[in-house]
Amino acid sequence: MSCKLPEGLLAYCKEWEAKIGAFIEFAEPGEGCPPSADLPPEALSLISDLPFAVKDNIAVKDFSLSCGSKLLHGFRSPYTATAVLKLQAAGAAVIGKTNLDEFGMGSSTDNSGIRKTNNPWDTNRVPGGSSGGSAAAVAAGMVPYALGSDTGGSVRQPAAFCGVVGLKPSYGAVSRYGLVAYASSLEGIGVLADTASRVRAVFACIRGRDPMDDTSRDPPAGAPPLYAPPGAAEISGVKSRAGLIGVLSPEAVARAVAEAAGGSGGAALETAAEAAALEPEVRRGFELARERFAALNYTLVDVEVPSLRYGVPAYYTIAAAEASANLARFDGVRYGNRPDWAENPDDLINKTRDSGFGAEVKLRVLLGTFVLRSGFQDRYYLRAQRIRAGIRAEFEALLGGAVYGGEAPACDAILMPVFPTRAFDRGPSSLSPFAQKAADLYTCCANLAGLPALSFPVSLEGGLPVGMQLLGRPFSEGTLFTMAEAYERAHPFPHPPGYRAFWS
Repeated sequence: MSCKLPEGLLAYCKEWEAKIGAFIEFAEPGEGCPPSADLPPEALSLISDLPFAVKDNIAVKDFSLSCGSKLLHGFRSPYTATAVLKLQAAGAAVIGKTNLDEFGMGSSTDNSGIRKTNNPWDTNRVPGGSSGGSAAAVAAGMVPYALGSDTGGSVRQPAAFCGVVGLKPSYGAVSRYGLVAYASSLEGIGVLADTASRVRAVFACIRGRDPMDDTSRDPPAGAPPLYAPPGAAEISGVKSRAGLIGVLSPEAVARAVAEAAGGSGGAALETAAEAAALEPEVRRGFELARERFAALNYTLVDVEVPSLRYGVPAYYTIAAAEASANLARFDGVRYGNRPDWAENPDDLINKTRDSGFGAEVKLRVLLGTFVLRSGFQDRYYLRAQRIRAGIRAEFEALLGGAVYGGEAPACDAILMPVFPTRAFDRGPSSLSPFAQKAADLYTCCANLAGLPALSFPVSLEGGLPVGMQLLGRPFSEGTLFTMAEAYERAHPFPHPPGYRAFWS
């Protein structure tokens, strides 16, 4: 069979692509396979015979695999990632590769070495990052869903900026085989889609143990099911009550960061505390989400995660350290576009990286090399790992761990902001690179703790979408989907001007 595109879609995509630049490569899908995936009919109907996009750091055979970098521009993948193969087995077809911040490092997609991507709601604003191309393509209606990757918020933040649903799965729930490594202990393949039910269906298709990835695993016994077994009345993992949601308020987060800044006297932490403060529009969206979940019969309680105040420095220390190791392969010998001439092997490597890597990648690789130096590991890297363990323990105390059974956890999920601002512009009022990193406070904690997190639109404020996220215990994605679907039924998600619905 072939993936039959709706009439008028290609012209529609061409018109949107000229405005937003979501794709690095776009191609009409060819022959596909009859659906062979073992999925419930309601899931298969949301995937089969539909096109989807893939972030250009995830391998698809014979497609681009540039990672948004000049160093790999023009490289074609010789194989296909497991997650993509599973979707193809369900009858879906890849329509193109989407733009990203170089190697997944950034919050705007402006760090791409290939092209610039704009937000469909306002082309003068960024789509978020690093999965900005995937989020923009879904928001514009060019594809019903897309794959991205999330290392510290790279699926959820662009989903919030573009007004779509974005899932960062539990660590190990989806195979990372075919994802170009940046920070291996933090990242994973995620899903962006137009509805929460479609994200559920895509996740149901791509999750599970993969012999090509030793970090992958099947959901543990007792984990909430994604779909009800035949004859069951409920599809959720939430108990008979609607559910109990812990609320991690921005006031609690800002207070914790401010206390850390006051205790250290550090100007950088003071700036980070300011960057974590929500703009008025995002605050209104947060309060509206609280009110609406309460109206849906969920019980809301305030919670705190004290160690979160150190989440950003711990995250960037670990991510940079792993990046310095993972990106060592890009040397012009094994991988990467070579210079025309070099005097010796060292000169070849230096010229390859100097011309191929962008400023953000160079910064993070240098930082990672520094924190891994002899004499500095204890001071920075190992301390960051201890902070990571503390954050994981505090979330486990609220949500429960990966082993199910025993006492019920205190909360079914935690509600918190995704980012302190809506999509920012590229003008003088734009967020500084430091402020963008500090704002990752709301998203990086899920990666440090290996938790699932689901971002979804809660309102439109000033003509731009505002997104919130739900965090759950490991492998509780089913619970998060049920909550987001309940919210979506009561408050349908918005679309940008010019959006046309091609997908049911």
